[in-house]
Amino acid sequence: MIQRFSLWKTIVVVVSLILGTLYGLPNGFPDDPAVQITSNRSTEVLGELDVIRAEDALRNAGITPIARDFEGAQALIRFDSVETQIKAKSVIQAALGSDFIVALNLAPTTPEWLQSIGANPMKLGLDLRGGVHFLMEVDLEAAVSQRLDAYGSEIKQMLRQERIRFRSVDVKPGGEIEIRFLNEETRAQGVERIRSEYSGVFAYREEDRDGAAFTNLLLAEGEQTNIEDYAVSQNLTTLRNRVNELGVSEPLVQRQGRNRIVVELPGVQDTATAKRVLGATANLEFRLEALPDTPVRETQQFKFRANERVAQLERDIITTGNSVSDARSSFDENGMPQVNINLDASGGRRMADVTKTSVGRRMAVIFIESRTRNEVDRQTGEIKQIRYKEQGIISLATIQAVLGNQFRITGLDNSREASELALLLRAGALAAPIYFVEERTIGPSLGAENIERGLNSVIIGFVLVMAFMIAFYRAFGVIANVALAVNLVLLIAIMSLFQAVLTLPGIAGIVLTVGMAVDANVLIFSRIREERMRGLADPQAIRVGFERAFVTILDSNITTLLVAIILAGIGSGPVKGFAITLAIGICTSLFTATLVTRLLVEGLFGHRHLPKWAL
Repeated sequence: MIQRFSLWKTIVVVVSLILGTLYGLPNGFPDDPAVQITSNRSTEVLGELDVIRAEDALRNAGITPIARDFEGAQALIRFDSVETQIKAKSVIQAALGSDFIVALNLAPTTPEWLQSIGANPMKLGLDLRGGVHFLMEVDLEAAVSQRLDAYGSEIKQMLRQERIRFRSVDVKPGGEIEIRFLNEETRAQGVERIRSEYSGVFAYREEDRDGAAFTNLLLAEGEQTNIEDYAVSQNLTTLRNRVNELGVSEPLVQRQGRNRIVVELPGVQDTATAKRVLGATANLEFRLEALPDTPVRETQQFKFRANERVAQLERDIITTGNSVSDARSSFDENGMPQVNINLDASGGRRMADVTKTSVGRRMAVIFIESRTRNEVDRQTGEIKQIRYKEQGIISLATIQAVLGNQFRITGLDNSREASELALLLRAGALAAPIYFVEERTIGPSLGAENIERGLNSVIIGFVLVMAFMIAFYRAFGVIANVALAVNLVLLIAIMSLFQAVLTLPGIAGIVLTVGMAVDANVLIFSRIREERMRGLADPQAIRVGFERAFVTILDSNITTLLVAIILAGIGSGPVKGFAITLAIGICTSLFTATLVTRLLVEGLFGHRHLPKWAL
């Protein structure tokens, strides 16, 4: 009678159990507590001597690391406990000083033979692994101002190309562009051309004064909101790209409210590096050096980043980092670091239009960063956050030929600075300045405590369910408990295989899955009892019980699965973690209840009369 259970189903169960065990195995190799050492500035590089200094300091403090990994610009020193890790961090930081970042981290211990087949442990969320949480605010006022500046430069260049005479194009406070034409005739020509190029963008106000014809361009209704929404969404995309470039696994980057963005980086304890990469605007502006006879109001003075020299540049912007489509660091013919820039079509067109009439002149590359500093109000004593912008010239080089979509930036201090600039530009320039409103670090020790409590809840729930099943269903209850154990193995294996993120709510989903998994077995065993009471022979009662209970099990699980899918789709953070774990648990419980439990029941009791102790 055991042949009633199809051979292919038996093979599926056996293969699933083997693969489940194999891919769930890496979770038995916990990460080592470690201390990560990196340089605090892009101009400094961590060397072997610095790592030796750190190890000597640990030795003098009586701390013995279990291993040390040193690659490129960072070192990872492993320890046997979180307490030793935390103590070692303080010792190393005191030995190396403020020039280096010493951060808590976790180092994987999965054997190489498991990694070679793609078997890795589940990724842990911020509440379990520890990490950093940032709440960032987008400066919407600056986004509108930057867009108006860009419109002003584009309009000025367009009027020149169309040979429409004007005296000035100025961006005024309050969000409007004032254009001064020579007379009403040229104003009519200019307004007509602007209307055709920027349809629906501006509202127009005209007036005559001081012997000239003026036109003021105001953002049309709804246009400012569009600019602000674009700035937030573009910054959201840029931050996601930067996180991906950093190699952080399973980050959370999402919008919160009108102008805020939440960034969570599980496993990252190096807040300084994360803030430097995420918060840096890393935007560029390309401008021509001003000619000696250029009016003062059309020029602007900038300092060089490397020294105190200054240069007078034109206010007109040729293009910005927003037009950069690719950026790669390399070395020039003299072995100095450089960044090779590729512009998109519009940026390359503007660059070619300007440089074809400017060969022999010098063009500056300006690096722009938006920063904050804390200042104490002398009257109230409150600490206020002051926002300011740092702008410095990276290079000022002579244009040797007409530039297009490709050129290079030189004048960088070292290869690491070039690599970091290329990374930020490649990931995308921020559409508006962004500031850190809240910063929170969750240490690995707190994460370990959450893991311990979560595991205890799973174990307690598992033991109580096992006791209930054995008490009410005897031998069949033991079979249900075996299927339940298989269900947990498969659940962990699937989450590990697809690198799903396990959070504290996700552990709650596992506990719920334990109850739902035995719920299917309860339906099956109750149905078998009913069929026996109706007079069916035991083997027939088992077969009919499984077949008739399957429809009820499928209906109840599909409705719950639909809810889990909806939660995973529209939810985020803890809600999404719970929904994903629940959805996977429903699928594995269906598999174990309909295949694993049936294989065991029919294999043990499907060919004979059930003894009294069986059910």
